Amino acid sequence: MRPLALGMALSLFGLLSTPPGLSRHRRFYPILPAQQSESKPGPVTQQQPGPAMQQPKRPADAAQSQDETIHLSSRLVLVPVSASDSTGQPVKGLTAADIVIEEDGRPQEVQALGKPGETPIDLALLVDVSGSTQKQFAFEQEAGVQFLKDVLKTNDAVSIFSIGLTPNRVLARTGNSNEAVGSLMSIKPSNEPTAFFDSIVQAAEYLDKTAETGSRRVMVVISDGEENYSKNSTLEDALKELQKNDCLFYSINPSGGGIKLNTISLRGQAYMEAMASQTGGQAFNLARTENLESVFRQIAAELQAQYLFGYYATTDEHITGFRRITVRASKRQDLRIRARQGYYVRKQ
Repeated sequence: MRPLALGMALSLFGLLSTPPGLSRHRRFYPILPAQQSESKPGPVTQQQPGPAMQQPKRPADAAQSQDETIHLSSRLVLVPVSASDSTGQPVKGLTAADIVIEEDGRPQEVQALGKPGETPIDLALLVDVSGSTQKQFAFEQEAGVQFLKDVLKTNDAVSIFSIGLTPNRVLARTGNSNEAVGSLMSIKPSNEPTAFFDSIVQAAEYLDKTAETGSRRVMVVISDGEENYSKNSTLEDALKELQKNDCLFYSINPSGGGIKLNTISLRGQAYMEAMASQTGGQAFNLARTENLESVFRQIAAELQAQYLFGYYATTDEHITGFRRITVRASKRQDLRIRARQGYYVRKQ
């Protein structure tokens, strides 16, 4: 056979014998088609495209192997939002159009999920029984009882923990307010050290396991935050679990004015302020123990006026990690907005 004819025959054989596994296109599987991915056409290749190659590629995909399948997943990100005016009073009447939410700097399509204050609450109430809070313990219990009566409504639920030598779940999740009151009053103070971070982590994990889908997960802690005995958790662990499990964190420090004279107490308050800031809650430091009841009423009023917004975040299901959130009321610069500052993407 002549060389020219032989070369043409080999070329034809190579084209016809290309293995089917070397297809030069990818397939996208969005779980929720209503959420569009921010895809842009990639660079044009030198290969002749077939009918299945008309799907646009994102620039970040170009470096991936040609036969890799990309799976996109959508997650509904819940964002409880507290809005208050210059006097600290809750503001009503906001809509999704009034709120701007950005994830890692990208604006999201915001949806209002139910009426303000009507989304069910899954509450974890944590009470410090260590020696540093013993003097005002009885008053803390009585104020906590009134708080439960004010906050818990139909379809809400509560679990109760004590913070001491080890985390201790005193009451499993219940919707029975009388049972919750009885359980809270049964707790006894002690002179134990404080495993504060371990207790926060355990309560956050418990909320994640037991809370109803779509409920607001709220943690209220009565403590000075003076960590001195956690064996498994750090501040970073506690922050991560709160954010990963979508928990709003509120704390009430009953130490009073003496906190300014104590470095350990200042550090404990700073821990709780960090948790509150990152999750959209508040950290209260009482000037006088007598103010405890009014602080509980303030938290209850805020929860009853709280908005629940959300958006669908679309991402490659293999990519995990932290996503930063910013929330603002673009049309109401006079408002103070508090909301979670991020969330963790979990593996599907």
